[in-house]
Amino acid sequence: MAADRPHPPLDRTAGLSAAARRLLDEAGKALSRSDPDAAERSLTGVLAMAPSAAEAYRLLGVANQMRGDHATAVTHLRRSLALGSHDAITMMGLGISLHESGDADEAIASLRQACTLAPDMASAWYNLGKALKVQLRREEACEALQQALAVDGAHTLARISLADAMVGLGRIADAVTEYREVVRRHPEHADAWYALANLKTEPLSSDDTIRLQRAFRKPNVPADARVSLGFALAKALEDQAQYAEAFDVLREANALKRRQVHWNAAVERAYVDAIMAAFDRPLPTPMDPELGNEVIFIASLPRSGSTLIEQILASHPKVEGADEIVDLPQVLEAESKRRKQPFPNWVANATADDWARLGREYLARTARWREQRPLFTDKNMLNWEHVGALLAMLPGARIVNCHRDAVETCFACYRQLFSNGSHFSYDLDDMASYYKDFARLSRYWQQHYPGQILDFSYEALLADPETQTRRLLDFCNLPFDPACLNFHKTSRVVLSTASAAQVRQPLRKDTARSAHYAKQLEPLRTHLTKDRP
Repeated sequence: MAADRPHPPLDRTAGLSAAARRLLDEAGKALSRSDPDAAERSLTGVLAMAPSAAEAYRLLGVANQMRGDHATAVTHLRRSLALGSHDAITMMGLGISLHESGDADEAIASLRQACTLAPDMASAWYNLGKALKVQLRREEACEALQQALAVDGAHTLARISLADAMVGLGRIADAVTEYREVVRRHPEHADAWYALANLKTEPLSSDDTIRLQRAFRKPNVPADARVSLGFALAKALEDQAQYAEAFDVLREANALKRRQVHWNAAVERAYVDAIMAAFDRPLPTPMDPELGNEVIFIASLPRSGSTLIEQILASHPKVEGADEIVDLPQVLEAESKRRKQPFPNWVANATADDWARLGREYLARTARWREQRPLFTDKNMLNWEHVGALLAMLPGARIVNCHRDAVETCFACYRQLFSNGSHFSYDLDDMASYYKDFARLSRYWQQHYPGQILDFSYEALLADPETQTRRLLDFCNLPFDPACLNFHKTSRVVLSTASAAQVRQPLRKDTARSAHYAKQLEPLRTHLTKDRP
């Protein structure tokens, strides 16, 4: 979320001595140059002379926001409000820090109050919209962000956030209009160009290609922007059937991104080895074999059809799609901290009671996904590593192991600039190694838990949608529903921007891309088939 830069002191400075006003001014200047420590020294001086200076507490809140210490910021901003600074700027700052601290409901209430106090303050509407979007209240988010643009049509961040929210709601044409407006106003705006390309379903024109080439090759472009522009340009070149040129740009953009992230394929391989060793011995008999029968886990790599499978399941009247929720890895991480050793080192010492406790904790954390429908999906991208743990925690759960052709999967990930994580995807050798780890661990789970995991092929789904959809529903103990075949008509929020537009369309059989890059992908094919030493 974005806070405004410190505004000039309001009437709250009335009654302060000249010395206190001078220190307050120094604090404001220090914050303007992003120096919270200097600001705090000045503000400490203000409060020594005037302990009830509301503006000093507000600026202390801003200083702690800059440090990322939102809990302390909340304390100072509440103090400022208590001392009488009941204005929109302070209220907005409080809302921002409450949201960053995890208090979403109170944050939204504070941000709404800021909008009421100053309906002509675009930043208040923008931050309200951002908070609502994070809480998946996309319709309300759109309303707030549209209000921000009504106040300030040049608010670029609000326009991009509005477009992102529209994508999640399936309003793809409206989103395209907003992204296009951003690049009309700012022809080199990297985030808008990438968001437009990332829709996958919106072709980029030859004119778009020329504009992107110009922006990508411009000197002194920041690395992050050049990466985003590169991925967008590769999509544009592919849309123009310039495949060799597209791959060259894609390789350049991936190389830039790879230098920004850390990934060690050998460490990941050792981690998978450790998981297999930890679950090689029999686990304790579950205390409740039915625990978790309300959960359908989708285990897959990115870009393997997991969003499509979730959309099919979420089209059933008994299933809610929760998307890539993080509750399972967070439960396991908390247990690792409690035991003071990383997962999976503590697996051998976990009792049936321990696993049941963790399972109940997961179900409590995910209760909101069962408020409207009895079942829900969880397609966190690390589920494939945690199959053994989740079956120990939730023996009644269903697991759908979704996979796609190895080359198509690796190349689809290589073509994708991920918003976070997936650091393995920016080098084809790393990507091949990661896929091989996924494949061997998937085989391991199938061998150790026969009948509890559905092996589900993306290509088989494309070849015979109805048969495979019925097979999927049967495994999940769900009666067939025709809506699952018409999944593209299902209205729901889809969090994965990379797939949100695609799942709004009928099933397409032309998603494979590797044939256009046969020569360039030959080393990848070799790596995928080569045995490790």
